[in-house]
Amino acid sequence: MKIFATLLLIVTGLLRAEDAAYPKQAIATVHPLATQAGMDAFAKGGNAIDAAIAAGLTLGVVDGHNSGIGGGCFFVIRAADGTVTCIDGREMAPAKAHRDMYVINGKLDDEASKTGALASGVPGYLKACAAAQTKHGKLKLADVLLPAADIAEKGFPIDEPYARKLAATAAKLAKFPASAGIFLKDGKPIEKGQPLVQTDLAATYRAVAKNGIEWFYEGEFAQKTEEWMKANGGITTAADYAAYKAPEREAIRSKYRGYDLITMPPPSSGGVHVAQILNILEHFPIRHFRASSRVHVLTEAMKLAFADRAHWLGDPDFAKVPRGLVDPAYAAELAKKIDLDHVTTVSGHGMPPHWEGDIFGKHTTFLCTADAEGNWVALNQTINTAFGSKVVIPGTGVLLNDEMDDFAVQPGIPNAFKLVGAEANAVAPGKRPLSSMSPTIVLKDGQPVIVTGAAGGPTIITQALLLLTHIIDDGQLPAAALAEPRFHHQWNPDELKIEKAFGEETLQRVEKLGHKLAPTASFGACQAIYFDQAKKLFFPAHDPRVPGKAGGR
Repeated sequence: MKIFATLLLIVTGLLRAEDAAYPKQAIATVHPLATQAGMDAFAKGGNAIDAAIAAGLTLGVVDGHNSGIGGGCFFVIRAADGTVTCIDGREMAPAKAHRDMYVINGKLDDEASKTGALASGVPGYLKACAAAQTKHGKLKLADVLLPAADIAEKGFPIDEPYARKLAATAAKLAKFPASAGIFLKDGKPIEKGQPLVQTDLAATYRAVAKNGIEWFYEGEFAQKTEEWMKANGGITTAADYAAYKAPEREAIRSKYRGYDLITMPPPSSGGVHVAQILNILEHFPIRHFRASSRVHVLTEAMKLAFADRAHWLGDPDFAKVPRGLVDPAYAAELAKKIDLDHVTTVSGHGMPPHWEGDIFGKHTTFLCTADAEGNWVALNQTINTAFGSKVVIPGTGVLLNDEMDDFAVQPGIPNAFKLVGAEANAVAPGKRPLSSMSPTIVLKDGQPVIVTGAAGGPTIITQALLLLTHIIDDGQLPAAALAEPRFHHQWNPDELKIEKAFGEETLQRVEKLGHKLAPTASFGACQAIYFDQAKKLFFPAHDPRVPGKAGGR
């Protein structure tokens, strides 16, 4: 009878790999090869930090349309000794960047911030990885770089999401010979199942493994980048690369229903607003709400937070970002603005307490790892939109980001994700653009129990938020929580992006409350690990909407 029941569960899809539990180590990523790379790092004697970096570098090969060493990242690490480290590997504007650099002959050229020589900031990914591994890892950078180099050299069959994004971006990639030479075959994009070989990228990985990150930031790669930029109208120089630093920043700490959250501070907006929205939700018993009411209250909280994002958020080294945004007292005032029976118009940003003086100290992918020693890692990495700036620096295989589009290229003008910003996020030399990446670690009774984050532009914030409410409020394990339907509102534009899986009845009820619906089949890519303190087991899970793999031992 037990065998029959197990077979029934397998046939019906209810017994999933994501539900597996592990006592020693856990990892979840968007690609099986990246997950395997992390597991291999564990097997070599590495810890969760080493496994995260190994997986991240492999994603730069097999998921390179989303992230890579030509982009940036945020690390949130809770080490075995209880130390919390937040490393800012966000891209940085070149020294010659300026507020009006995308205004040409009096008109805004919004494509220039997305494609070509002016679209990329100085990558911070490798600097951040080196900083994380030096402080908390057991292995050397070469130990995790070389296996990824082998995959790049031998090639791998691209999956459906990769092929789809490549087909959609092929025309822009074709404008740059080095990019076309890698991603196009006879002028056409590589198709699903066909091998993608990246010999130049493999050579770059090996050069960094042999010579250290100095080769990238102070040596041959920086020089090649400057040469290409000079020849193609860019402004980034080798000096910009040499000047890059990956600073540690003080974590945002907040509470939600007896749990303690550790999240990334600015230039991430994600940590601020995950904490802010959860602070608002403390005033509502959402666990007992019907689906439509729950969607309504969370949506109203999202609107209030994103209105604040548009005005207040930016690089804390340049803009005064108020700590009051995550003050529970401020959240209590915002909660009073929510009408349970109808949509409320949010006309603009709020005024958090002490906003003048109490400030924070100076496309994308996500993965997470944890080990029994007590090391937990949340790693968000990105080159922004699909294939970043579409520029590969010749001879290196490195695809540069288009993170300059994450600045407010002009105050009030939407970026590629329809987000608007104010002066706090205007372009300036040496400045880092605002990000939605939301790597988050959650503690219970002082010990880590949840790590999560996501990919998908501004929906990263709301994906992480929803995952946390499903685990904390509803008591779900990550696999079930990730399978729940999603929704997202970012204040501007005034529309509620909502998955059709909610069902017609719930959608109609939400619409009757006054929301402008934008139904969609699915969106996002979230990963998570949960630790059951009683059973001493890790439960890693990847998003069922996209290919990926969770694993452990």
